[in-house]
Amino acid sequence: MAKKMRAVQVSKAKGPLEVVEREIPEPKSGWVRVKVEACGVCHSDSLTKDGLWPGIQFPRIPGHEVIGVIDAVGSDVRVGNLVNGSALGGMLRIVGIAIPVGAAIFFACQVELLTTGISFDGGYAEYMVAPAKALASVPDDLNSVAGAPLMCAGITTFNALRNSPARPGDLVGVLGIGGLGHLGVQFAAKMGFNTVAIARGKDKEPLAKKLGAQHYIDSQSSDPAAELTKLGGAKVIIATVTNGDAMAAVLGGLGPSGTLVVIGAAGPLSVDPILLIVGQRSVKGWYSGTSIDSQDTLQFSAANGVQSMNEIFPLDQAAQAYDRMMSGKARFRVVLQIGAKS
Repeated sequence: MAKKMRAVQVSKAKGPLEVVEREIPEPKSGWVRVKVEACGVCHSDSLTKDGLWPGIQFPRIPGHEVIGVIDAVGSDVRVGNLVNGSALGGMLRIVGIAIPVGAAIFFACQVELLTTGISFDGGYAEYMVAPAKALASVPDDLNSVAGAPLMCAGITTFNALRNSPARPGDLVGVLGIGGLGHLGVQFAAKMGFNTVAIARGKDKEPLAKKLGAQHYIDSQSSDPAAELTKLGGAKVIIATVTNGDAMAAVLGGLGPSGTLVVIGAAGPLSVDPILLIVGQRSVKGWYSGTSIDSQDTLQFSAANGVQSMNEIFPLDQAAQAYDRMMSGKARFRVVLQIGAKS
């Protein structure tokens, strides 16, 4: 094995993404090394590039939507206990070492919170190391490049929907058809919900219907809350957009005891208390999930044909890939193809 690898790092807050040569890392006790096949480029990577995460240390390699092959293990790690023996492994974005995988409050760990691509180097590289507890098994028939965005955008939408109060047949709205929303519509439809896609412009309707939505609401030409009410009121609306006003505009479209689940990071959200009181409506947020949630997401996606729509770049073009993602013009996710075959 060569002693060096290519990687893309940020040397300082707000610094450029630089292609560098680094030593291939060795896994310590309880960690594994992964030969990276693909890594999604996510908006959350800006927390690394711009130095927004408290206490982040530089240089740092970003990237948390990772799929690759287990390449080496540290001491105290039994290969037989890892994702069915050394199959593909995906890295969970938030890893709480103090709480066992699958615990209900895993994400809320305050003893030692490790974040891939922030607390330790991530997947913008040919190799990376990660805690063994963070691994998830990847189905053999799931392409690594196509599957990488499921490790963040996918798990966030899938987990929010399956943990919501909605049940098959219920009216469920997905606000926004972007990087998160185009997956949310697919998951909602495949879960058996009466799915409503809500977005700006009539031109997005054909895509929404292709993704599985039974209904489409153009929020530019109509009042989305009124249109949802005509359909009987939504049990759940998943808000994937990053606009607080757009979220507030759909709140009145919730049915009795309906819930607005916020997964898009936006600014302040203005909520009319009367809407909450009269219909016993609620607003809650949802994070991504644990490693077992990642595994469930990947398995459900492979079994039901949920696919991310991606623009693909080589590792050497990580800076261009990042700019493309941040521009909001990508359709719909951006992925670095690193070790995967074309």
